[in-house]
Amino acid sequence: MRKVKVPTLETERLTLRMWEKKDAAQLYDYAKDPDVGPNAGWKPHSSPGESRLIIDTLFRVNETWAIVEKETGIVIGSIGLEPDKYRPGVASREMGYSLAKSRWGRGYMTEAAARLIQYAFETLKLEILMIRTSETNIRSQRVIEKSGFTYEGTLRYAYRMYNGQIREVRCYSMLRDEYFKKGASC
Repeated sequence: MRKVKVPTLETERLTLRMWEKKDAAQLYDYAKDPDVGPNAGWKPHSSPGESRLIIDTLFRVNETWAIVEKETGIVIGSIGLEPDKYRPGVASREMGYSLAKSRWGRGYMTEAAARLIQYAFETLKLEILMIRTSETNIRSQRVIEKSGFTYEGTLRYAYRMYNGQIREVRCYSMLRDEYFKKGASC
């Protein structure tokens, strides 16, 4: 598998960097929590080995950053850009993220999202950035709204989760013009 090299991005409290194999234990520490993965549609990790496999087969081959808390040096989440399967032929990506439950409510994900949005529009020159979340993931909806995305609608019966359950997803997007009108550099 080809590894995708992502640039290191900085914020006031966070470093967004490429995942390393040695991060498996820290990924497992937060990804085993049943309140983290299922909100994003994936099952809680069952072992550090499974976390290592996710790093090798998903994170390091896609545009996915480890979110590192500068104060502690601990990996506290992930954030990434995937191809937007709903807009072929358009310079568009889909943003996705997860965060350790112990860091919820501190503004970390909004801070990381702002930096990635800046990268998406100013460096990658995207025309549109989209994000989806479940109807029940209120925390993620708040991050999305604080980040300046516009609600587009809900896709019914749209996503099969790891456990076979099919759920609705709320779809949001931000156009390049909208990003620059609100002052860029979130």
